Amino acid sequence: MIFEGRKIGKMIGVAHMEPMLPDLDPGLGDQVLALVEKSSSFSGGLNASLKTSVGDIVRAMNCYYSNLIEGHDTHLADIERAMKNDYSKEPKKRDLQLEAKAHIEVQRMIDRGEMPFPALSVEGICWIHREFCSRLPDSLLEIEDPITKSTIRMMPGELRTRHVRVGEHFAPEPAALPALLVRFVQAYSSSMLSKTQRILSVGAGHHRLAWIHPFMDGNGRVTRLLSHALLKELGIGSGLWSVSRGLARNVGRYKELLQSADEPRRGDLDGRGTLTEAGLAEFCRFFLEVCIDQIDFMKSLLNPTELMNRVELWTDEEVRAKRLPKGAWRLLREAILVGEFQRARAAELTGYQDRQARTVLGDLIAKGVLLSDTPKGPVRLGFPSTVIERWFPGLYQPRPAVVADTAKAAAPPVADDGEKTKLAKELSSRMARRGWAVPDNFAETIAIYVNESALAAMLEEVWRASSLKDLLDEHQIVIPGVAND
Repeated sequence: MIFEGRKIGKMIGVAHMEPMLPDLDPGLGDQVLALVEKSSSFSGGLNASLKTSVGDIVRAMNCYYSNLIEGHDTHLADIERAMKNDYSKEPKKRDLQLEAKAHIEVQRMIDRGEMPFPALSVEGICWIHREFCSRLPDSLLEIEDPITKSTIRMMPGELRTRHVRVGEHFAPEPAALPALLVRFVQAYSSSMLSKTQRILSVGAGHHRLAWIHPFMDGNGRVTRLLSHALLKELGIGSGLWSVSRGLARNVGRYKELLQSADEPRRGDLDGRGTLTEAGLAEFCRFFLEVCIDQIDFMKSLLNPTELMNRVELWTDEEVRAKRLPKGAWRLLREAILVGEFQRARAAELTGYQDRQARTVLGDLIAKGVLLSDTPKGPVRLGFPSTVIERWFPGLYQPRPAVVADTAKAAAPPVADDGEKTKLAKELSSRMARRGWAVPDNFAETIAIYVNESALAAMLEEVWRASSLKDLLDEHQIVIPGVAND
C-alpha cells in the first residue's frame, strides 16, 4: 500500500462503483446452484460436540490462511499457544500470535451470532475492523508513510482519512467513503435481489469492498471475515469450511482477478457501468469455484469412516511406539462416534479395571487428544497441533507450497538431493502404512520426477487419497514404469 498524500486521489461518486452485480449468465447460475446443493448436503456426518471442535480448527485455519495472504506467516503451534495466552518472547512472533488470536476471536463472535449489527451494514463492517484491530499490538497499528516517513496510527473501526494506492488501484478519496459504503449496503441488501443473486453478491461484494478500501489497513482480513459472515447468513457457509484456505491456495489468481475487476469498462459490450462487468463476473466465477472446492475438500476430510481410519492408524503407531497405552483407540473411537462421554465409562470402553482405564484416559488428556472443561467433567475429542497433519491431511500447507500455489505438474528430471530423498522415502513409508503396494524403487523414481513442493503436499494428502493412482492423478504426475490406470 502506498500513501499518496492530499494531491492524488479519485474524485468519484457512487456511480463509479457500478455495476454492483454481473448479469446472471447460465454459467454463474449453475455455479450458484452447485454451491447451494453441496452446502446443503454437507453436515460432515459428525455429532454436535465434534462439529464444535472442528469449528475451532477451521477458525484457526481461516486465520492462518487469511493472514498468510497478507504475508503474515504464523505457525499452527504458535497459534495454538496464543489461544492459551502463551506468547513468544520474540517481539515479532508475539505480535503475529496476537494478530492470529484477534482474528480467531472475531470470527468466533461471528460464528456464535454475537455481531451487534447485521453483517451487511456500515456499522457491521466497521465493527469487524474495530474488533479485530483493537486486539492488535501497537506495532501492527502503526504504519509508516513511505513518502513522508512519518508514522500514522490506524484507529480501529475508523474510516481512512488519507488517499492510498494499492498496487495499480488508486482507492477512492476519503470524502467519498461514507456514500460508497451506503451504496454498497443498499445494493447487496436490496429486497429486489433473488436468493441466487444474494449468493452471487457475496463474491461481487468481496471485490467491491476491497475496491473501496475503507480503512488504512486490515481491509483484506475485514473483507474475508465479512464474506464468511454473509455466507453464514445465507445458509451457505458454516464452521466446517473456510473460503480463505481456497483463496490462499490460489493467491496469485485471487489477486490477479481482484486487480482485473478494478479496471474500467472495456467497451460497449462490457455492461453499462463505469467498471468492467466482465472482470467482476470472472472474479465471481473464481469465488464460487473456490467455495465449491473447499466444501468438497472438507467433506472428504470429515468423512466419518475415513477420519476414524486415520485416527486409528495414528493411535496404532503411538501404541507400538509406547507413546500411548493399549486401549487408547477405544476411547478415541467413542469420542468420534458419540461426541462427549463420561469419564466413568473409560473402564467399560477399554475393558480394563478402573485404575488402568483412568491411566489410559489420563494419557490421552495429557496429549490433548481428549479434552474436558473440568477435572471431572465429560471428555470430548481434541485436536492439538501435533496431530493435525495426520488426522486432517492437507488442511494446512507450508508457506512455500501456498505461495507457489502447490505445484501439481511433474517437474523435469533434476539431480537427486538429500532433502528430496527424505521426503520421497517418507512418502513410500506412508504408502506402505496405508496398505498400498509400493512399486520397486518408488522413492528413488519419484524423487527424480517430482519437486519438493509437490512431494511435501503429497505427504499430507496420502492419508486421504484412496489409492496411489488417485494421489498421482491429483498432481497430474506420470512416472515411467508406474501405472496411473
